Amino acid sequence: MGKMISDKMDACDVAAAHANTELKNDSRSVKAILNDNEEKVSMEVDDYDPSERDITFQQQTEERQGGNQLSSYLAFVPKDIKAFEKFEFECYLVNDSNYYLQYVIMTAEGSAWTFKAHGEIEPNMKLFIEDINGDHLNELGRVAIQMMAFKKDKTFLLKPTIDIQFRIDPVKFYKIHTFEENDFFEQPALLYTIVENDQIARPLVVDSKRLKEQLYKEEVVVHNEQKKKKVKDDGTLVVDLHATELLETTEGMNTVDILHYQLDYFKKIMNENKMKKGLKIIFIHGKGEGVLRQALIHELNYRYKNCPYQDASFQEYGYGATQVTIK
Repeated sequence: MGKMISDKMDACDVAAAHANTELKNDSRSVKAILNDNEEKVSMEVDDYDPSERDITFQQQTEERQGGNQLSSYLAFVPKDIKAFEKFEFECYLVNDSNYYLQYVIMTAEGSAWTFKAHGEIEPNMKLFIEDINGDHLNELGRVAIQMMAFKKDKTFLLKPTIDIQFRIDPVKFYKIHTFEENDFFEQPALLYTIVENDQIARPLVVDSKRLKEQLYKEEVVVHNEQKKKKVKDDGTLVVDLHATELLETTEGMNTVDILHYQLDYFKKIMNENKMKKGLKIIFIHGKGEGVLRQALIHELNYRYKNCPYQDASFQEYGYGATQVTIK
């Protein structure tokens, strides 16, 4: 044991003596020797490349003004608007808000539901879901969409979860006028509203029997009934929404298809005149059972909240017209 300790001490003494001999044989000054050692250390440090480190910084998502209210849409875009007859479309999910959206999309045939897609869409983005052709249209049927909204790395106002069902109408895909200009795509698109300005879309429940009775019931309406719309002397726009005035024929269309067509025409008129402040528009929908009128009121309360409405003059239009004022 003593011999081992002695051997280690002898080795240390030899190393120290060797180092001391090197210093004695070095004719440089102590300052030069220290500088030389610093350069060696510096060279070792310079070998470190910061670019090899993992990137951990993530830039916060840029938010837009007015984007803290949820708006989201399911969009169908023709692949080639010039070759519309091919019936080839792209389906997108649009997130027009400052929130991230976790989503699940399902479709149903009868009472059987099928999982379609799920994932996360970033704020103010649109996300491709799938390609759709004419053979797939009837498979869409009813669509259910569930969503949860949140923000990352910052506080936010809690939004209610979204759970909505609506019907995809195949007839719309065969009518080019249902694809409209929009803020999300360069070409016209068919948009189904999921939520808009924090208001979750509510599907319209229609009694087909009542609607059929209304559409084909004989009613007395204003003069010159053959015109879809006309302008009165005081500037009021009069629009007749009767199916017989809007369509040359209703062959092949059921009552729900006709209602959708009437509502589309109503929205077209509203959008065409939305900048004409103070304009009064009379929509003639007929009395009947009031199904079409209820549908118009639904749209006015949801999509055109700023436009007040009232029953039109009973003397001129009976009980079958509504007056809307553009604001």
